[in-house]
Amino acid sequence: MTWFLGLGIVGVVLLVLSLVFDGILEGLFDGLGLDGFLDGLLSLPVIAGFLSMLGFTGAIVMGTSGLGAVAATAVGVPAGAVTGWLAYKLSRALMNDRSGTAPSGGDLIGVAGSVVTAIPADGYGEVLVHLAGQPVKLSAKSPVPLARGAEVWIAETLSHTAVSVRQVER
Repeated sequence: MTWFLGLGIVGVVLLVLSLVFDGILEGLFDGLGLDGFLDGLLSLPVIAGFLSMLGFTGAIVMGTSGLGAVAATAVGVPAGAVTGWLAYKLSRALMNDRSGTAPSGGDLIGVAGSVVTAIPADGYGEVLVHLAGQPVKLSAKSPVPLARGAEVWIAETLSHTAVSVRQVER
């Protein structure tokens, strides 16, 4: 039973190490040309899940049923394989999730905001807008002078940090 507990503890330690050394095993196998074949199957989280479930399941089987090491291994290996497979599938699902794309310049067009630094006719001021739920302060240019507090909407993006605005008329 000590060996099984040791395997379980080693699996948990590997899981902690996988948080620190993310992708280290994948990097070791890059030179072998097995990128598509072993992609993620020999990652630290998968190995850690397999070892910890094998160890702890084996220890539970030996401790509760009185069966020997062979029976504990026979129960622990499938449990470890299922846990490793679940860790692999979960990590693939998390890595392939593309729903959280960053907003781009085109997403600013039409967004309403307010002037926080007055915009002169021949220069830049600043506007505050809310993009993806976050307040963003941008340099702003306007064809007409705008006072602080004026409501505006973005007509054009000039750069990543500068926009052209139009005053909201009500």
